[in-house]
Amino acid sequence: MDVFPDFNGIGGTEALRAVIGALLTFVLITAVLMLIISALVWAIAAANGNYSAATKGRTGVLVALGAAILAGAGVAWMNWLIALGQHL
Repeated sequence: MDVFPDFNGIGGTEALRAVIGALLTFVLITAVLMLIISALVWAIAAANGNYSAATKGRTGVLVALGAAILAGAGVAWMNWLIALGQHL
């Protein structure tokens, strides 16, 4: 019996890769800008003794770092899944 699945039946992986790559690039640029702004707020507030604003700036830095890490990991994970799907 010669029954095999059609591996070329699902197309559009290049379009999917382009769309998700563009969205993750937008997220990464936004995260880096928020990292810079939060770091400036943290530094200025800590220098002036405003520890409430410094805490909020530090929280913003940590959230922006987390978003940047997740955006970078998302690109790697999507590429790995697309490569895995092509080898099945």
